Amino acid sequence: MATLISNLAARRIFLSSQGLSAHPGRALDRDGLHRLIHDLGFVQVDSIATVVRAHEQIVFSRNQTFDREDLRKLIEEDRQLFEHWTHDASILPVEFFPYWKHRFVRKEASMRQRWAKWHGEGFDSAFEETMARIRDGGELLAREVKAQDHKSGGWWEWHLSKTALEFYWHTGKLAISRRENFQKVYDLTERVIPAHARERHVSHEAFVDWACRAALTRLGFATHGEIAAFFALVSPQEAKSWVALHRDELEPVDIAPIDGGKARPAFAFKGLSADSDDWPAPPSRIRVLSPFDPVLRDRDRAERLFGFRYRIEIFVPEAKREYGYYVFPLLEGDRLIGRIDMKADRRTGALNIRRLWWERGVRASSGRMDKLMAELARIARFAGVEKVVLAEDWLAP
Repeated sequence: MATLISNLAARRIFLSSQGLSAHPGRALDRDGLHRLIHDLGFVQVDSIATVVRAHEQIVFSRNQTFDREDLRKLIEEDRQLFEHWTHDASILPVEFFPYWKHRFVRKEASMRQRWAKWHGEGFDSAFEETMARIRDGGELLAREVKAQDHKSGGWWEWHLSKTALEFYWHTGKLAISRRENFQKVYDLTERVIPAHARERHVSHEAFVDWACRAALTRLGFATHGEIAAFFALVSPQEAKSWVALHRDELEPVDIAPIDGGKARPAFAFKGLSADSDDWPAPPSRIRVLSPFDPVLRDRDRAERLFGFRYRIEIFVPEAKREYGYYVFPLLEGDRLIGRIDMKADRRTGALNIRRLWWERGVRASSGRMDKLMAELARIARFAGVEKVVLAEDWLAP
């Protein structure tokens, strides 16, 4: 018989598993930063920086004392973190690299077939020339290969050399050595990934077991589909088979949604407490989350647990947007209470607040407004601007 987990308990379990239950003001050194990212599993990288980069915002939401320079050193000097693909480009602990080698093998055959079809003759020789250029000449910036003019932006319309860089990265032969003005700098994998991670091999069975086990640990509870989607390393069928094979370690749970509807069946490791009092209540301060925060990556899960429907409207025409171009969710304790449209203008030294929307039933009390303004001041300092500027109509009715 499945254990029923109340909605409050489910939210606290998930937030605790995702590093949002500890106080964000605790001291964090470089080792602690590495542990934080390890425990999260990954932090997504995104090119849009209306305030700060997504990966920086994700970390900042969990610890507001971290040093950007520590993050850079972990990636570029210590090589304890590397950049690769989960559901999107992400920063990962280098100790995960042996498992990503299975992803490389899976990707190579399909990518070779697809890209050879797109480019026709000259595919292999152009790719070999690009690899030789890096092998003999050292790391290469993405901008140092010319992209053709195109309308869609699809890889199939890129210059062959630029396509080669992405192909070799996705298949593990190249790695991202660093970023320069957020552009990828590619180098041979053996010059970027430490030998202890690069040379280690794990069996297919161990790979699937790790991917599923690591995902469920970081989710707290999940369906086999959610387990597969977390790292996007294994298929839903592989995750389903893993659940069946490890039923002696797992127990069925029913997760109550916030709307009081039908509970959703899932699995958790045995011993997971269903008592909300056994899980820490997250700090009551308001925190601004990145649109790419791991808590929100699965939009349907976030909606079931928090009653918070979130969609990025970057590609929605302005006139059709419900909220704004790049809107940040607001977390207060264990609730998602609103969203805010803001942008850092470093020319004027201002964090410009364009619009704030509270969720239904959330009251704009003086205490809550004080907490919001305190958080905006912290965000402004982190973004490197001096003041918070509120638009005249910033409070949505």
